[in-house]
Amino acid sequence: MRVAVDVMGGDNAPHVEVEGAVAAAREFGIPVTLVGDVEKVQAELAHHDCKGLDIEVWHASEVVGMHDSASDAVRKKKDSSIRVAFELVKGGEAVAVVSAGNSGATMAAGMFVLKRMKGIDRAAIAQLFPTVTGKTLVLDVGGNVDCKPIHLVQFAVMGEVYAKFVMGVDQPKVGLLSNGEEDSKGNELTRETSALLREKPINYIGYVEGRDIFNGSVDVVVCDGFVGNVALKLSEGLAEAVGKMLKAEIKRSFLSQIGYLLSRKAFNNFKKTVDYAEYGGAPLLGINGVGMICHGGSNTKAIKNAIRFAHEYALKGVNGRMAEKLNESFPGEPRERAGQNPDATERVAS
Repeated sequence: MRVAVDVMGGDNAPHVEVEGAVAAAREFGIPVTLVGDVEKVQAELAHHDCKGLDIEVWHASEVVGMHDSASDAVRKKKDSSIRVAFELVKGGEAVAVVSAGNSGATMAAGMFVLKRMKGIDRAAIAQLFPTVTGKTLVLDVGGNVDCKPIHLVQFAVMGEVYAKFVMGVDQPKVGLLSNGEEDSKGNELTRETSALLREKPINYIGYVEGRDIFNGSVDVVVCDGFVGNVALKLSEGLAEAVGKMLKAEIKRSFLSQIGYLLSRKAFNNFKKTVDYAEYGGAPLLGINGVGMICHGGSNTKAIKNAIRFAHEYALKGVNGRMAEKLNESFPGEPRERAGQNPDATERVAS
């Protein structure tokens, strides 16, 4: 099962993407196809020992920039590395796409080329958050800043399937992010969504608060992309700030430095837990294929793990499970269909 990697999209492309792909091929034995400017890719590959590794290069003459609009990237740059990568999946040349490029364009290309799954109006970007007991899946974290109740219900169904078959949770607890746990809290969107979720065949536990994302009390947290993206960026900023504050405090006295040496293993384990590179990227749920969206500033480790994660996702046949659950949850229900217009992803919280 081959993974197509958009090697031209990230902040440090193509160096980091190529290095991460080589590492994934070497450590996990995953076949990869590097999609991008063939001359630049070959020049990067020349720095690595690729003997015996199943690595192919597929030329793409165009690059989608971080400031390009999602719709233009799909319509006008038909030979862009991100669109070509999804075309490889559509044609059966690969089973998954990994990209650290423009997230809106990645989402648009995935929906435009592979189309949405039956029963899904909006694809969602999901993100794993570390907790005191394991991990919590939050969706959407940036794909759709304006949502209707039916969209959040669809996110919940997809999130439950992901938690069960990827995270290994037997009966995932699904919560709706709000400003309090009481039924009287929330806004019109959350109240309508909550009523709909109680009618669906999922383990819906009601409203959850922001702190519940990290305390391990819930497995899947559902919200619109505006709120989810704020939560994501806030969490990233907090983790970075805590790290810097701890370093400053340790340097403040000799005794603190001795204490750090004695507890260095614990600090390293904590750093690993909150490091986004451990998770690689955020899966794009709701398309007829596998797409992994990575942070623009991803390092080699993040790209490597994203490739591993995308490969495992495809191997487990999660999309097939998701299709079954969607049919069970929406038997014959009329749903909003926004059409296959890439403009639907124009307002992305990147």
